[in-house]
Amino acid sequence: MLPTSLFAHTSHGTFGFSSGFTHPVLGLDHLLAMLSVGMLSAQMGGRAIWTIPATFVGFMLVGGILGMIGVPFFSVEIGIAVSVLVLGLAIAADKKIPVLLAMVGVGFFALFHGHAHGEEMPSSAQPLLYALGFILGTTLIHLAGVAIGWTATRIPRATTILRFGGAFIALLGFFFLFQACAPEKLALQVSSTLQP
Repeated sequence: MLPTSLFAHTSHGTFGFSSGFTHPVLGLDHLLAMLSVGMLSAQMGGRAIWTIPATFVGFMLVGGILGMIGVPFFSVEIGIAVSVLVLGLAIAADKKIPVLLAMVGVGFFALFHGHAHGEEMPSSAQPLLYALGFILGTTLIHLAGVAIGWTATRIPRATTILRFGGAFIALLGFFFLFQACAPEKLALQVSSTLQP
């Protein structure tokens, strides 16, 4: 009666909106990085609350298009892992980062996240709907991160909890980086990048 429920992966269907939406939501590395972007922007305050997440979404879309058309990136998994590590450390440090510097860093990391989304687009998906899906999923995760960060900055002692949360995210980023740098994974990444 419902044959699609038997599929082992979420990336199925003709249109692909749901596949695009669930990709950032169900991938722990993507989820943590995007939550961190929202939390960091709220922690920084002012116009950073909207400029930093908007920068991430814009550059993620560029990376997604590059992934969809097959432009190779080297070490996408490493780039994603480093983004989780660095964003977690930035939250834990709770230092005033210049907004422009934060936007540059977040934009750079977003290219890797977007490329992963685009590269893993199902062949049956319509690219526009798939892209709309991962943009909406990412935006909602950013909003959740902003809500967490905004709440933490307004409750006494909650900023300390936010900083510990950032440290925990950074530890997970280090774990992701360790996994991505396994020799067999690096060899696979090099061979896939060098293929015509």
